[in-house]
Amino acid sequence: MRRLDQVLSSLGYCSRREALLFVKNARVKHNGLVLTKADQKVDPHAVTVDDEPLEAPDGLLAMLHKPAGYVCTHDGNEGPTIYELLPDQWLRRNPAVTSVGRLDRDTSGLLLITDIGPLVHRYTSPKAEIEKVYVAELDRDLEPSLVETFAKGDLMLRGEEKPCLPAKLELLSPRSARLTITEGRYHQVRRMFASQGWHVEKLHRQRFGDHTMDDLVEGAWKILPMP
Repeated sequence: MRRLDQVLSSLGYCSRREALLFVKNARVKHNGLVLTKADQKVDPHAVTVDDEPLEAPDGLLAMLHKPAGYVCTHDGNEGPTIYELLPDQWLRRNPAVTSVGRLDRDTSGLLLITDIGPLVHRYTSPKAEIEKVYVAELDRDLEPSLVETFAKGDLMLRGEEKPCLPAKLELLSPRSARLTITEGRYHQVRRMFASQGWHVEKLHRQRFGDHTMDDLVEGAWKILPMP
């Protein structure tokens, strides 16, 4: 059980002081009964605001279809940020929401958003070896030999001391391919192709672990069940 004002504040509904107005205006119920005190102890799963259950009271996990041109940072000086695409209420949650790993400005596709620290570690730890699937469009025709080059597990990237783990490359057309990796090195997909003389002109992430975007349109998001 937790204080109502603390619950509402941590989930981004309002400040603790503003919770007094929520109560005064009879907007909050607990097990169907209107609450009269902002400091009352409640079960977050039994609370409603405007007759709607609290959103993700145990922590938020969501999927965002990131468009190209957006950056994965809270710093607005770097251009449009992914957080501009999310509900304002999410941005007021405490702990704050963050992306699970990053996609660079020019990369589109599936991005996970959460306010659960252990989940970020779980998804990004090198030991987890979670699969990420990308579709890349290249500047010139691909060579079939790249499939074996990426699969061998001895591909070195400039400035790295360890080779990349084996990756699965599928040639989709003369200048497009699907690449499955289990690491998350800086600009890894672009650097892997660059190491062999190809420039990635367009990059899109289709899958992250068990999560796929399905029909989620660009710029849209949806809340996911907890793993």
